[in-house]
Amino acid sequence: MVAVDAPAASYLMHVGTAMDAGVTLEQIQNILIAVAPIVGTARTASAALKITKALGIVIVALEEELEAEEEAQ
Repeated sequence: MVAVDAPAASYLMHVGTAMDAGVTLEQIQNILIAVAPIVGTARTASAALKITKALGIVIVALEEELEAEEEAQ
């Protein structure tokens, strides 16, 4: 995904699933560090921003879900 400059939605689908399986943010960072010499700094930086955006979307969605559950109680 880094090499093809995938959109944030792609990272949302894959990074979220990976984290559910136990992959840590540190491991994701290590993957970006490992591929940086191959794909270049620009693609790596772009991927980091898109991963951050995707994780932000997940956090907002979870917060809204928790608020809805609290209101229902």
